[in-house]
Amino acid sequence: MEGQGFRDRTPQFEEANAVIVGISFDTPDKNKAFADNENFPYRLLSDVDHQVGEAYGTARPPDDDWAAVARRWTFLIDPDGVVRKVYDVKDFGGHPDEVLADLKQLAGQ
Repeated sequence: MEGQGFRDRTPQFEEANAVIVGISFDTPDKNKAFADNENFPYRLLSDVDHQVGEAYGTARPPDDDWAAVARRWTFLIDPDGVVRKVYDVKDFGGHPDEVLADLKQLAGQ
């Protein structure tokens, strides 16, 4: 699972001065239970009204069979709030390493 990969690499993200935040359309209670069960050391926020999903393009059309689930995208946002890269996640296992590599590249390392 993608979230576990980010969890397991949290020290590397902290070394890169990156902050991990997850967002889903689930309720705060469901997200808290999920985050606690998975031992996520990062925030898992709730977007129950899909406002963030609409703003970032991750919400699906209301008539879509998967409308209750946000698209699995990751946004690499710099300290100035500029979206530097958008990932349409397909490889959940390798995705955290891809983001770490891009962070290093952006930092000029």
